Amino acid sequence: MSMRGRERLVVIGGDAAGMSAASQARRLKGPEELEIVAFERGHFTSFSACGIPYWVGGDVTDRDDLIARTPEEHRARGIDLRLRTEVTEIDVAGRRVHARDVDSGAGSTYWTSYDKLVIATGARPIRPDLPGMDARGVHGVQTLDDGQALLDTLTRARGKRAVVVGAGYIGVEMAEALINRGYEVTVVNRGSEPMSTLDPDMGRLVHEAMEGLGITMVDDAEVTELLTGEDGWVRAVVTKDAEYPADVVVLGIGVRPETTLAEAAGLPLGTHGGLLTDLAMRVRGPLADGTIWAGGDCVEVLDLVSGQERHIALGTHANKHGQVIGTNVGGGYATFPGVVGTAVSKVCDLEIARTGLREKDARRVGLQYETVTIESTSRAGYYPGASPMTVKMLAERRTGRLLGVQIVGREGAGKRVDIAAVALTARMTVDQMTALDLGYAPPFSPVWDPVLVAARKAAAKVRNF
Repeated sequence: MSMRGRERLVVIGGDAAGMSAASQARRLKGPEELEIVAFERGHFTSFSACGIPYWVGGDVTDRDDLIARTPEEHRARGIDLRLRTEVTEIDVAGRRVHARDVDSGAGSTYWTSYDKLVIATGARPIRPDLPGMDARGVHGVQTLDDGQALLDTLTRARGKRAVVVGAGYIGVEMAEALINRGYEVTVVNRGSEPMSTLDPDMGRLVHEAMEGLGITMVDDAEVTELLTGEDGWVRAVVTKDAEYPADVVVLGIGVRPETTLAEAAGLPLGTHGGLLTDLAMRVRGPLADGTIWAGGDCVEVLDLVSGQERHIALGTHANKHGQVIGTNVGGGYATFPGVVGTAVSKVCDLEIARTGLREKDARRVGLQYETVTIESTSRAGYYPGASPMTVKMLAERRTGRLLGVQIVGREGAGKRVDIAAVALTARMTVDQMTALDLGYAPPFSPVWDPVLVAARKAAAKVRNF
């Protein structure tokens, strides 16, 4: 307890999870009961990292449109928010954190004590240790500062050749953004198809669509080095088989939990490198002593379908984590039960969605399953604007429990995955899904919604076992 007779909450990280936790705790406890100090090493708080590709691509014109709440708004609510301040150490035994002013240098450092601590340090882009990876013009994209740095490079680049390394969500979205900026784009991907969150047969549909946009797709290729010019700028991406000229390189390889501080403090990490928490988002283990919470991209969460921990970096989860943490810190009660792994994205007008398990996920946890893939349309086939859609569904053999759904199609395809996300959360069988009372009219779907067509086909298949 602080000397003034009130508790002090310290938050490390000023984006979705951290500031949601701080804001929720403030709603429940006023400044006279709870002092809140939040540290953020960047220039921005409460921003949408998911919106950065659309800002870079020009769909979002103003960077500030991605900011949900400014530092001034947080401070007006009684949160002592310290921007450009990096926490360099967590002293769990002493219940304090060590911080430094990023702009003032190493000399401006101090300790701050806490009664309760929230770790919301996010994730960091994977940056392979390869020659040339630190060259000018090479960018990871995780924060608004990263997005601004990339835009600055695009205005100074000598030419219009871009190479995106990696073809996950960020890689695919950044490829589209660069196409929109008038760049000649090559995507170098170590996997057999883009979007490794999909099964390869569904990823192939994304590959074909990206090539249709004029993007050069290079699959099964591992980057070995980046070549740099005499001016220090990147000039090419090299694989074992080829060299791809580049005026700018964007890393879309994925992210890892940023848990350097937590690991150094001896807090427990999972197999994916994320912090482990209980259902209330309290960090597990005796060292945490029930006073430390964690949320957002730095934690691992329970997969409700597989029953295993996994790392998923999404703003939806981070905001929910923050609400749960803030409620508990503020004296209420809330839990975060887990996820089913839902995600949606797009490449121009191609919508890509998935939830639940892929085939390799199901095999890894020992589940036996059947798969079906169907072709349908977003609306009644005779209604203007009906567009094709492919739905792949996994169901457990014998029981018929839904295990996963992947959807690739045009307008109206992506958000249909929400039907499957609810069904997965409810542990429904594919047979039960066929009776779902979904909305129907010709402008919105065929008589049998594509997800239900897949469920009918899956139900018939699992009945044979």
